Amino acid sequence: MTAPIFISSNQPADRFYRGGEKIRAFRGTGAAGERVPEDWVGSTTTLFGESALGLSELGPGRLLRDEISTDPGSWLGPEHLARYGADTMLLVKLLDAGQRLPVHLHPEQAFAAEHLDRRHGKAEAWYILEGGSVHLGFTRDISAEELRSWVDGQDVEAMLAAMHRVDVNPGDSVYVPPGCPHAIGSGIFLVEVQEPEDLSILLEWKDFAIEGTIQGHLGLGFDTALQATDTGAVSAADLDALVMRGGTGEGTLADAARSYFRAERTDVAGSAVLEPGFSVLVVLDGSGTLTTADGTWPLAAGNTVLLPFSAGELQIDGALSLMRCRPPKP
Repeated sequence: MTAPIFISSNQPADRFYRGGEKIRAFRGTGAAGERVPEDWVGSTTTLFGESALGLSELGPGRLLRDEISTDPGSWLGPEHLARYGADTMLLVKLLDAGQRLPVHLHPEQAFAAEHLDRRHGKAEAWYILEGGSVHLGFTRDISAEELRSWVDGQDVEAMLAAMHRVDVNPGDSVYVPPGCPHAIGSGIFLVEVQEPEDLSILLEWKDFAIEGTIQGHLGLGFDTALQATDTGAVSAADLDALVMRGGTGEGTLADAARSYFRAERTDVAGSAVLEPGFSVLVVLDGSGTLTTADGTWPLAAGNTVLLPFSAGELQIDGALSLMRCRPPKP
């Protein structure tokens, strides 16, 4: 496997929040309906509790997860394989928030390993394509008792009032550390880069199409699940370190994200060469071509392209902007 693979949409149906229209507009195609707000790109990850839903197909009967397992060296490269094994360390999504998402958080790796027998937690970062406002972290220290009272009583106003509200614009990025409560605002469209797990603990579910008392705690019960919450205050300086304004290249995401994944915006006006490595390309706008030793392929806004390590050096020509999403450096 050395050629790039153009990935079609992979949108799990009947999600508990609305969205999908902006994915269809961006791609020029996509799943119908108003509850298909996530497009899982190059996914070897399933939705929590599912055996196959969420996995990317490369063709009829061909799952990316199985292809990588069969030939991990070609897909991931020897350095990655030596450091991380046959694990992509990466999940990429397009996310269209047709409504504000509920306040929730994701556990860190040690919690996920101890309580869920998972290799990863879920750090994530958002690259903003269409802006709005997000809620991120608490403005003050919150006691475990206060947090539990908000969750039990679904006191959403109190939760949101105790969180930072941040306005984000196209080209900004937000890094969300594990444990950090957050909510993406209505109207935002983004590229999400994350650890390859689907682990969400809901603090809010009122007015959403989900029963949080059953589905909001990963089967652990809230006594255990809420222990994954970072209830400490996020200072203004801490917040500034999570939000990058208009960054490109290695400055696209916050420095703290690099131990989990990489994502780099590249603007091409003419020609650019990218080093070999397993990655997902998302073409943000413009058009051009992608050339490897195997040939040349056209690129256009909305394309998502899966690139194995064995594709080698990548040459991009044209006038276009793209996001290259990658695992952490070995």
